[in-house]
Amino acid sequence: MKRALPVLVVLLVSFQLNAQWVQTNGPYGGSIVCLASSGSIIFASTPGDVFLSTNNGANWSTINKGLPKPVLSGDFNPNISALMISGTNLFAGTSDSGVYLSTNNGTNWAPVNNGLTSPHVRSLIVQGTNIFAGTSDSGIYLSTNSGTNWKQLNNGLPDSTGIVALTVIGNSIFAAAVKVPFGGSNGVILSTDNGTSWIQINNGLTNLDVRSFAVSGSNIYAGTYGSGVFLSTNNGSNWTQVNNGLLNTNNEILSLAVCGDNIFAGTYFGVYLSTNNGTNWTQVNSGLTNNTVFAFTVSGADIYAGTGDGVFRSTNNGTNWSKLNLIASSVLAITYSGTNIYAATDGGIFLSSNNGADWTQVYDNQGLETLTASGTNIFAGTENGVILSTDNGTTWTINNNGLPNTLDISLVASGTNIFAGTDLGVYLSTNNGTNWIHQLNYGLGQILKFYSLVITGDNIFAGINGVVYLSTNNGTSWILVDNGLTNKYVQTLACSGTNIFAGTMLNGIYLSTDNGTNWVPVNNGITLNDVIIDNGIPQNLGVFSFAVSGNNVFAAKDSEVYLSTNNGANWTNISTGLHGGVDPLAIIGTNIFAGTGGAGVWRRPLSELTGVTNEVKAVPKEYTLFQNYPNPFNPTTTIKYSVPIESNVNIRVYNSLGQTVREINEGNRQPGSYEINFDASGLSSGIYFYSIKAGSADGNKDFSTVKKMILLK
Repeated sequence: MKRALPVLVVLLVSFQLNAQWVQTNGPYGGSIVCLASSGSIIFASTPGDVFLSTNNGANWSTINKGLPKPVLSGDFNPNISALMISGTNLFAGTSDSGVYLSTNNGTNWAPVNNGLTSPHVRSLIVQGTNIFAGTSDSGIYLSTNSGTNWKQLNNGLPDSTGIVALTVIGNSIFAAAVKVPFGGSNGVILSTDNGTSWIQINNGLTNLDVRSFAVSGSNIYAGTYGSGVFLSTNNGSNWTQVNNGLLNTNNEILSLAVCGDNIFAGTYFGVYLSTNNGTNWTQVNSGLTNNTVFAFTVSGADIYAGTGDGVFRSTNNGTNWSKLNLIASSVLAITYSGTNIYAATDGGIFLSSNNGADWTQVYDNQGLETLTASGTNIFAGTENGVILSTDNGTTWTINNNGLPNTLDISLVASGTNIFAGTDLGVYLSTNNGTNWIHQLNYGLGQILKFYSLVITGDNIFAGINGVVYLSTNNGTSWILVDNGLTNKYVQTLACSGTNIFAGTMLNGIYLSTDNGTNWVPVNNGITLNDVIIDNGIPQNLGVFSFAVSGNNVFAAKDSEVYLSTNNGANWTNISTGLHGGVDPLAIIGTNIFAGTGGAGVWRRPLSELTGVTNEVKAVPKEYTLFQNYPNPFNPTTTIKYSVPIESNVNIRVYNSLGQTVREINEGNRQPGSYEINFDASGLSSGIYFYSIKAGSADGNKDFSTVKKMILLK
């Protein structure tokens, strides 16, 4: 436990009125599934939110009031699956709640579903005053009064047809059809009488899996999944494959757009451009940091691309792309080293050195799963193993020697030891990941999923296959510790002193006060939602992460954060102002940070939450490391130190052989006095040494010293 020491006055307060979470300035990015535009107004949707920019993407705001929330929190199946503008009306097609209409640029939304018997809307298109909606399971619907009423128009459609894309040329309406519920494709269907009747038009279309359309004059382009682009110059009567320049690996077309005489194709490998009606294609990816292009929209001469990591804009026909400042990233992990904060997102790793005021991308690959820091070394677990940076993220090296190829990995640092949890057990590195040693892992059995690792003293707790295991010998052997843990879906673990907390998918939080021997549920104050079951798998995401600051334990559950100040006996919802599903939590300096699924990183001062404001009027005149007290001790003691100026502080505890047994990175500290509650429960009796290294923030002054302490058990 660590806290700033009050020199003169400690003012006890309740939760501050109007205090709330604030969104940091990033990281920019997020998975963009739909785009629409009208002049300088750009609309973008992620799997869970709709965003508005009124200045060509320079700034964005969330516009969700009245829109439904996803049925399954965190489900990548997009909640908003289509956006379309008709005059002053903005329509949104949703995956589970039908069609919504906004008449004020998204400020408010209302459902318009009368007659729409399927809520699963995949595509929308406007033809004059007619609005067509394609559903994923019951064909096509028409509204002639801005969505007030809908009529099903399936005459001529194959039975059990879903519609994934729509487009219009004059009086002709084209639809890309799929077979439901068992899959397969029906190719392109056409109506020339406002949807009254439909016919299939697949002559020359050698791949019927059509995902997107684009229209240029009398030319219609169909993007397929696996066979590239097809062109029809006669209203779909015949189709010709036009793929010259599209590599075989890039024949999965996710999106198409027309800007003047230029045709753009979005693939899993970026953007392709054709300036001659598809006869030839050229890859145009300069500036793109994510090459999965789900959507396009065109505004004047500008083209916008919605990717797996944000919106990009090109003002020169795709020659160059620039990333726009949309904060919709899904944050998977947070760690810190000194004043540097690192966030792993679905688009890479980002660094902030000013509490989130600015973020810089320092790693642009996907497949990230976890982050941990050991001193100035930053480790990231990816789907391809472990990577390491020793220079604040400027460069990264692969450190996989001895590690298996695995898609799931958990990382935790304990002093100079780095542990990696994989589907083949626990691995240990004692040399910053240069080599990994496979621990014997007796007692673990077959590992289906490795969820969490946490260390307290000599005890390592692992959340594996939804239950908890304990090792007291660095992973050589393990025992199952689940007595009382009636829920077998453990997602995360945390330690607070001698207390172990387990967050589960179904039944909230469990507490053990005896190293996992016994567990009891501690959910007073926590809302336990109804569980959604999908094919026998619970889908309520439950408690996904913890953060601990002294006696304060924070828990993230779905889109809420809870705080307990009494070891889980009671919990208080502290989610005011927070947006998005919350996954990682981190205590960094005087703030708590929350990574969200779709809204970047959020921050809140601890002083708003813990009910204590420290008023320090006497500033220390010099650096000091005080003698610990009590001394000798068993098993806890308090270590105090003072810094006269803003400093980066690191505390280390050594045994009599000079080996580091504990490292406490205090990070950036303002002038003042601080204390640390050091728990030596996992250490043997003997003489230990503790040191401080403090460097002023401006780099002009350093301080270090060592003191001795005695542990008697």
